[in-house]
Amino acid sequence: MNENTIPNQSQEAALEALLFHYGEPIAIKNIAKFLNLKKEACESTIDEYGKKLEENPERGLILLKKEDKIQLVTKPEFKEIAQKLIEEEFKQELSPASLETLTIIAYLGPIPRATIDYIRGVNSSFTLRNLYLRGLVERNIKEGKGNIYYYRASFDFLKHMGLTKQEELPEYEKYKNILESFEIQTQQESI
Repeated sequence: MNENTIPNQSQEAALEALLFHYGEPIAIKNIAKFLNLKKEACESTIDEYGKKLEENPERGLILLKKEDKIQLVTKPEFKEIAQKLIEEEFKQELSPASLETLTIIAYLGPIPRATIDYIRGVNSSFTLRNLYLRGLVERNIKEGKGNIYYYRASFDFLKHMGLTKQEELPEYEKYKNILESFEIQTQQESI
C-alpha cells in the first residue's frame, strides 16, 4: 500500500480491521508499519477514527489510549453487557475452542497469539481473553519484535491439572515436538 493512494476513509477502515483482528493493545509504530503509513499520518488517522467513535451514539466502541499503545474497546456505558458476558462465560464449562487453545498453549507455550491463530485457523482473541480471565493462561510481553504478547500455561492451570511442571503433561515431548514441527513449517512457508 502506498500512503498517498489510500483515502482517509480507507485508512480508517484498515485501522479498524487491524485493531479488531489484533484484539489487544498495539503500539502506534506497529500500526503505522502494518498500514504502511508515516507516524504523523497514522496518528492523524487514529485521532479521526477515535473522534468518530466517541461522537457517534450509534457506536458501541471507543479507542483506549495508554502511552504509545491503543486498543479498540467497549464504551463505558455498555460495561454491564460485558460483565454479563463474562459472568455467563464463567458459569459454563470450557468450550472445545477453549480446550483446543489451552492445549496449544500448554504444549507449545510461550507462544504468540498469531501462531495460535494460524494453528487453529481462526481468530483466538476472545478465547484467549476467556482463558486469561479464568487464570488458566498468563501473558507476557516479549521485548523486541514489536512487544508481542506471548501466552503460557499458568500456575493455576498446572495446579488444577495436579502437575508440578509443564513437562508432566501427558505425552508432553511427543505433542510438543509435533507442534514445534508445525510451527517451524509454517514459519518456513511464510518466508
